[in-house]
Amino acid sequence: MPVTTIGRSLILNGELQGKDGLSVQGIVKGKIEIDNIITVEKGAVIKADIKSKDVQIAGEVKGNISASGYVHYMEDCTVIGNTTTARILIADGASIKGSVHIDI
Repeated sequence: MPVTTIGRSLILNGELQGKDGLSVQGIVKGKIEIDNIITVEKGAVIKADIKSKDVQIAGEVKGNISASGYVHYMEDCTVIGNTTTARILIADGASIKGSVHIDI
């Protein structure tokens, strides 16, 4: 599966849509809809609602998350917003402020 990377020095404002995977190392503000997996790398900042199949978060997300597959809150991530997903993984050290809804 191809993955598009938003590098550490990039700031994206607006709506982002796509079918392939997405790796975010920089800053994204707005709205994200990806049909595959989104990886929020350590040091990345997302100020947007996320809709995707799977979401892995090692950085910071301020916005609501909707995943049809799973959401993985990795160690030292920070999430402020509500999450709706079918499966969830939460590592020790993850910081979550908001509700989590498991939608099977």
